[in-house]
Amino acid sequence: MKLLIVDDEELTRNGVISSIDWTSLGISQVLQADDGIHGLEAALKYRPEIILCDVRMPRMDGISMLERLEQELPDTVSIFMSGYSDKEYLKAAIKLRAVNYIEKPLNPDEIREAVAEARELYLKKIHSRRGETIHSLETASRLALQLTVPSESSTEAIEELCRELSLHISPGTYFTALIIRMDVATEPADEALREIHEEFQEFLKKHHFDCLYVKKRVQHLVYFVYGPSRPSPVMLQTIGEFLNSRYQVFGRHYISAGDTFSGIFKAYQSYASAVILLQSSYFFPENAFLISSPEKEPSKGKTMPSDPENSFSEALSSKNHQAALRILDTLKDYFENNRSILPNQARDLYYKLFLSLISARKQMKITGSISPGDENISDTMEHCFSFCELHQVLSEKTELFFRDVDNSTEENPTIFLIKDYISKNYSTETLSVKDISSHVFLSASYVCTFFKNETGQTLNQYITEYRMERAKQLLEDSRYKISDISSRVGYSDGNYFGKSFKKYTGLSPSEYREKMLK
Repeated sequence: MKLLIVDDEELTRNGVISSIDWTSLGISQVLQADDGIHGLEAALKYRPEIILCDVRMPRMDGISMLERLEQELPDTVSIFMSGYSDKEYLKAAIKLRAVNYIEKPLNPDEIREAVAEARELYLKKIHSRRGETIHSLETASRLALQLTVPSESSTEAIEELCRELSLHISPGTYFTALIIRMDVATEPADEALREIHEEFQEFLKKHHFDCLYVKKRVQHLVYFVYGPSRPSPVMLQTIGEFLNSRYQVFGRHYISAGDTFSGIFKAYQSYASAVILLQSSYFFPENAFLISSPEKEPSKGKTMPSDPENSFSEALSSKNHQAALRILDTLKDYFENNRSILPNQARDLYYKLFLSLISARKQMKITGSISPGDENISDTMEHCFSFCELHQVLSEKTELFFRDVDNSTEENPTIFLIKDYISKNYSTETLSVKDISSHVFLSASYVCTFFKNETGQTLNQYITEYRMERAKQLLEDSRYKISDISSRVGYSDGNYFGKSFKKYTGLSPSEYREKMLK
């Protein structure tokens, strides 16, 4: 805590500072000022928790100084000092709720006792205010949540919550909903969200607006900005920039602003329009702020290429690298910044394109130590936060396909079947040579000998290598827990997985992750 001593006598200030063990009282910093004017300036600058103040001083007395500070520092506790038994000053001190009144000459024991009492009072005030603030925030969040459902079913609840919060909202109050969609892997602490909310409220007050806020599900945050006037497009852009600056610390996100409506019972309509707009955010760059602007429809004039799925499949089958890239470029141009289509339309098409890649690999019997087509496509797509990321993943896998086509040699069909079976079953802990031999209709001993002669590796070595390479890929994604990765690659015993991984890479799973995520 900080303590400010305000007294026009330097000897008194120095004497008080030197005669008390401030650390034992929980005071980490002692400040001083030589009159009320300087005391006011120091208090506003350093915001001390306790002020030890002389009553009579030149230029501005202690009572006037503390009256000026009442609104700015409502929790600060004051202690008065005076060499005069002035009843009027004493009454003023009581009115200002000074915790104590110490007469001069000062007694160090009395000061110590008064400061200890002031410290306890300050902590009680903070605890009480924090409780009131949390209760108020919870009530405001309940109101914001009610505004995200059609008002016909929540009119009474909205009116009751407005009364509880003492909100003075008229039919002419304008409401604009803003929704923030965050990456599902991001979950900011409630305390961090409260701090942003308080900062946002302070920012809005300067522009004569206020807001209600609610956390809706894991990755959606909803703000209702309201005020006596309709926010201009410039004001909305300023609001978006403010929120972007605060939320970018938590990673990738999108923000959409709904249309503005007057009256609290039309706030839901603003929310509904923000939801619709947020859906199209998928096609925009990460951290984009979207405002309704139909006259600037970015997708106007763009057309979807005809039958892209079959065209892409034919390009892969005919090993036409440039044709495949042209199809992907056309799709990117069509989907990027497009507000007129739904994300699932793009996801459905890209799912089919991923399947085309896998099918082409199988037809050409292309394998590697890890084939990108072997991953679970749904998992891959689910982890793509934006269309841009989804397109990038497909493009990378397409490039890898053509690299593998150029580098591939004709592989024995039986070896291909064995590797293909392992790629689909490596996560099964009980995967065995017997399972593989049954799949290719050969004896276990023959399969082992045949595989070693063809590849130079034993079957068990290949399975271990496949699992470890897959584990390396998963460790590079911080969204996966190491314990989950262990089971995903066929190890129910996490310790055994850790030892196997270290033997393979020279690093423990956590060391490898730390190295890759730096």
